[in-house]
Amino acid sequence: MDLLGQRWVLRVLWELEPGPLGFLELRRRMGNCSSSMLSVRLQRLQQAGLVVKQTDKSYELTAAGKELGVALEPVWAWSNRWARALAADPVGEE
Repeated sequence: MDLLGQRWVLRVLWELEPGPLGFLELRRRMGNCSSSMLSVRLQRLQQAGLVVKQTDKSYELTAAGKELGVALEPVWAWSNRWARALAADPVGEE
């Protein structure tokens, strides 16, 4: 559970949910996450059995990673609704 609380971990899982990505594409999608931080997070996710590095060097969710993604879907749906609501009516503005 501690792993999920680490910065960038949920974002990596989110980006890999639709399918495998190479390191450079994943890094591009991660915005301001440094390459070294992404490498560390991918390594930890691999150690936890949630991500696997393929022979073509792309990263993909394992069955356990996909199962976790299903469990996180309500959280991701809530965050999308919250972000849309915030964009429509920013806090502190009237």
